[in-house]
Amino acid sequence: MGRASVRGLEHFPMKKIDILNFITNFRQSPNDVKTHEELVAHLGKQNEAAMDGMIREMKQLGVLKEVEKNGTKAYQVAKK
Repeated sequence: MGRASVRGLEHFPMKKIDILNFITNFRQSPNDVKTHEELVAHLGKQNEAAMDGMIREMKQLGVLKEVEKNGTKAYQVAKK
């Protein structure tokens, strides 16, 4: 995949891996936590409904866990 095709990725449907990759970088910050607002800001308000469904599913599967960050609902990757 060349650079030109990477720039156009915002037109592809969001995937669960997009959420996981934003929450954590396993090499640099494996235990990072992101708030719901940070996820929406990064992935786009237009993707919020799909993102919420994916988060629910990943929580049920034990991939994500809900935690608190500065008094706000946040998520952390539980399985690598």
